Amino acid sequence: MMARMTVDGADLRYRTTGEGPDVVLVHGIARSLEDWDEQHELLSSQFRVTSVDLPGFGESGPPSAPNTMETMARAVLGVMTALGIDRAHVVGNSMGGAVAMQLAALAPERVRTLVLADSAGFGRTVTPALRLMAIRPLGRYLLNRPNTKQIYNAERGLYVSRELVTPERLDRGMRFAQRAHGAEVMLKTLGHMGNLWGVRPRWRRRLLARMVELDLPTFVLWGQKDLVLPIAHSESVATALPNATLHVFPDTGHLPQVERAEEFARLIQAFWASHGDAAARPAGSESTAGPDDVVAPDTAVEDAASSPLSLDADHDTETSDR
Repeated sequence: MMARMTVDGADLRYRTTGEGPDVVLVHGIARSLEDWDEQHELLSSQFRVTSVDLPGFGESGPPSAPNTMETMARAVLGVMTALGIDRAHVVGNSMGGAVAMQLAALAPERVRTLVLADSAGFGRTVTPALRLMAIRPLGRYLLNRPNTKQIYNAERGLYVSRELVTPERLDRGMRFAQRAHGAEVMLKTLGHMGNLWGVRPRWRRRLLARMVELDLPTFVLWGQKDLVLPIAHSESVATALPNATLHVFPDTGHLPQVERAEEFARLIQAFWASHGDAAARPAGSESTAGPDDVVAPDTAVEDAASSPLSLDADHDTETSDR
């Protein structure tokens, strides 16, 4: 079911499928709830799955105030409250991972587990295109003049597999890029999250410190060939969240929930089952978990570090929030 509701003055689009324990899915910057289509299909037989277009993105209306991690998290919480979702497995991709962590920071009693896929928050390095758009005049110029080449390059950079850059995804990307409020929402959201030097360290440190304090069950997944938030960020997971589980998908880009949809669904259900969610165990099975299903943090970091696409790790040595 696709529907709409108003939360804090913003007209939000959301999708709900299935019945059972609640799962809430949060997309990344300049993306939409369609990034979770495969997971709706794979999880809805056992869970009630809800995805949301964040304020100003996808087909949601513009936010009533500039997007920050807190305002976006509160928008998702508002949808959860309106739908009667008291507590959920919260899953976020890219910026949506940071929003998921912020949601947990604001209302930990509403979060059963966190699943963070190629999540913002673990490092400074980010694709040069996003850093350039943080220069307001240049960003405004580029965002107000979308063309087919820009849309193709943006979509192509998300996947290892060229086959996933479909006409449907390109058409949707152009449609969203041409929305009247799109450029301004993107610029203000980017300005909150980062600058020319990359992702701002101040909000990252504060948010990760809160996650350590809460110590919620957390599963971090990463695409080995992510060009947006590189695999080097995963090297920070063991330090930043020492009790988190980490899995690295080989030959995978920024959207593992799309590019490795079935494996992604299997892994997160195994993780949920290991934390007491009986619904995550398929009928006739004792458990979805297996010895090869998840990679222990130390092993995954070693695998990531050996990747030819690894960059220098961001060890958060910045002294300012430039």
